[in-house]
Amino acid sequence: MTDPALHLLRPEYLDQGGLKVTNPADGREVTTIRRYNRAELVEIVERADAARHEWGARTAKERSDVLRAWYDLMCEHAEALAMLMTLESGKPLDEARGEVKYGAAFIEWFSEEARRAYGKVIPTHASGKRIVTLRQPVGTCAAITPWNFPLAMITRKAGPALAAGCSIVVKPAELTPLSALALENLAHQAGVPHDLFRVAPAVRSSEAGDVFCTHPLVRKISFTGSTQVGKLIMAQAAGQVKRLRA
Repeated sequence: MTDPALHLLRPEYLDQGGLKVTNPADGREVTTIRRYNRAELVEIVERADAARHEWGARTAKERSDVLRAWYDLMCEHAEALAMLMTLESGKPLDEARGEVKYGAAFIEWFSEEARRAYGKVIPTHASGKRIVTLRQPVGTCAAITPWNFPLAMITRKAGPALAAGCSIVVKPAELTPLSALALENLAHQAGVPHDLFRVAPAVRSSEAGDVFCTHPLVRKISFTGSTQVGKLIMAQAAGQVKRLRA
């Protein structure tokens, strides 16, 4: 079961002295992955912000085509993604297959929505005037995702960010980083620029949250998890009036 799943992980993701990922069904070690410390996470955020300008300047169709290619690769490797998810989370294989389809559907949807970031012409209070609104990328986004939906909660957040022309850095749950890394690998194969979408596992959630909430280049944060932690993120992000999303 492990071979067809682990091939989705690039060699640079692995580190014998890194974070151990175990199978909750029997406690055995699945693999070990590279850890990222705070300084490395800051560098990832800064590189993501530098990469977003070229991506945001691409046409809506170009971004749409890349996301569609990512969706196609997820469908092509759906069984391996499901097996990988079961290995790290203990989710029944049939449910894991369902989550892969569910998660891939977000990328499919936003590959089409990328083409429809329309502006508006708004009636005004005075004759001879016109108000025009445009939709533009907000900037670099950050996401913290839970262990129980290790794939779908990433595509749900990364899909709209990339479609809009933003970059995004994801901190997955420490228990389930493999699905996230596999998604990053497939996204890069599809044509998403390397620094534009990054997965940074093994940084403690509190440490990652502090970087995301205080770094001035992070313009929007998406978090799925406990209400208690959500309140802490909201409080930390208030100092820079960052946009927040569940």
